Amino acid sequence: MNTLTVGERTLELDKDGYLVDLNDWTVEVAQALAAAEPLALTPDHWEILELLRGFYAEFQLSPATRPLIKYTALKLGPEKGNSLHLNKLFNGTPAKLAAKLAGLPRPTNCL
Repeated sequence: MNTLTVGERTLELDKDGYLVDLNDWTVEVAQALAAAEPLALTPDHWEILELLRGFYAEFQLSPATRPLIKYTALKLGPEKGNSLHLNKLFNGTPAKLAAKLAGLPRPTNCL
């Protein structure tokens, strides 16, 4: 089992680096996970992470890339809900990396 230390807390991660306990997620945890990628989170990243957490709260699953793109376009408009924008933000793996940084499980149909 992998771990991530954030301040005084040591959090469990699965073999792929996703949080084991979704309730462990905080802004600081997201920043620590991003630093390990290495990725500096901008307001554009946070917008997608908050959107993903809302998606998970509504549907109890992490979306794969196509549903993520469609949901982002629906909520934020086509200029943000497209593969070019999301790939640029999340190093070419928007569904997997964004889910990880949002403290959500790995999307089930992502390799």
